[in-house]
Amino acid sequence: MATRPAKATGKPRPGRAQAPGKPAPAKVPAKAPAPAKAPASAAAQPPRELRLAAAGLAVEAVGMFVAAGFSAVSTADGQSYQRASGIALTLIAVGTAVCFALFARGVAKARPWTRTPVVMIQLAIGAWGIYLLKDHRPEWGVPMLLVAAGCLAALFTPASLRALNRPPMRP
Repeated sequence: MATRPAKATGKPRPGRAQAPGKPAPAKVPAKAPAPAKAPASAAAQPPRELRLAAAGLAVEAVGMFVAAGFSAVSTADGQSYQRASGIALTLIAVGTAVCFALFARGVAKARPWTRTPVVMIQLAIGAWGIYLLKDHRPEWGVPMLLVAAGCLAALFTPASLRALNRPPMRP
């Protein structure tokens, strides 16, 4: 049975002399150590301002759940104009609270698609807060305005804008 010849690698085998007229193989320099990378958890974490905006949205979601609870109690007590409209308003409030919670989650994960709806929500909440202040309900209007202003301020900081920007499209 024939044996296969050794593969020529250009490296002399130990214990054998280099063939005359053949240059010695060049030594490959060792790779430089890679620069130390930041931990993956620190790099993946959104800026503090975005987490603050997400917390504000979570507070608004809780507030909507509380409003839905008040609406449900009023409907159950028969204080709504019509029972069907009271149920509908309660379900709308619950759905809105769920949407706020989903947006809060998206902002906390720095998802670019969340910026526009969250800004629109904050503008609507600001308008509702002004409406409540006008109707002499400062216990509801003032917190709404403060949270909406805080969320907008946190969303428009340079760090938040960088985190929520989409990467440029390649041609």
